[in-house]
Amino acid sequence: MSIEISYNIWADQYDTNENKTRDLDQKATIEVLSKYSFGTVLELGCGTGKNTEWLIKNASEVIGLDISGKMLAIAANKINNENVTFKKADLGKPWNARNNYFDIVTCSLTLEHIKNVDFIFSQASDKLKVGGKFFVCELHPFKQYLGSKACYESDGEKIELEVYQHHISEYMDCGQNNAFKLLDLREWFDEKNREIPRLISFVFEKR
Repeated sequence: MSIEISYNIWADQYDTNENKTRDLDQKATIEVLSKYSFGTVLELGCGTGKNTEWLIKNASEVIGLDISGKMLAIAANKINNENVTFKKADLGKPWNARNNYFDIVTCSLTLEHIKNVDFIFSQASDKLKVGGKFFVCELHPFKQYLGSKACYESDGEKIELEVYQHHISEYMDCGQNNAFKLLDLREWFDEKNREIPRLISFVFEKR
């Protein structure tokens, strides 16, 4: 099943089902990005707008890209703001967004579905202003090594989505290859499990 179809099915329950990864990502996004000031934001994998709601409170413009039309419809219905635009997009192809324009590009819980991460970093570098920030928050490779992947239940059946494993060194190499400097790296743990981190986040700056 394609990622687009999988997320279209997931969309109706995405905001309401128990999802520790989703909730921790939202916490990480707010905690990390609260350190920075920004006006223009390009949000990759915006989904149902779980992070968009906070981003637009702090920005003058947010453009959200996602492959799931149903996710985007929920986001648009939830966030009624003339300064937010949602666009359907395959992130593995060139993005329909202005070059050298954005203060921040965010990418949350998306890259496990992308085989060529270097392409994402290349596009982010093109879209950011010099000095702009690229925030990445993804399932930690350690969780991936243990078999964790995006999944949900539909009609009592567990649906596991197609994913790719990405190593910490891969993120670092992609940043270096695309004119980024690493500013921040954090590991995020569940409150009751401090043994293996659930998420990893990075902030890169375009040089």
